[in-house]
Amino acid sequence: MDTDETILKVGHIIKFARAKKNLTMNQLVELTGISKSTIAKTEKGKANPAFVTIHKICKVLDIDMGAFNNFQL
Repeated sequence: MDTDETILKVGHIIKFARAKKNLTMNQLVELTGISKSTIAKTEKGKANPAFVTIHKICKVLDIDMGAFNNFQL
């Protein structure tokens, strides 16, 4: 799997988990302190966020970091 596919998959996982928790993007921004632009780009697979950013999002959305290895929730 190439980098672009990986970035897209990460974005899909984050978007799915956010929807599953019934959070708006604005609510995720408030809970993580990450800019709306960064979250939007990440969910669309148009950004390659830093590990710290992914970690903050995962904590709020209760995503096991191992999910990214298998691309599952």
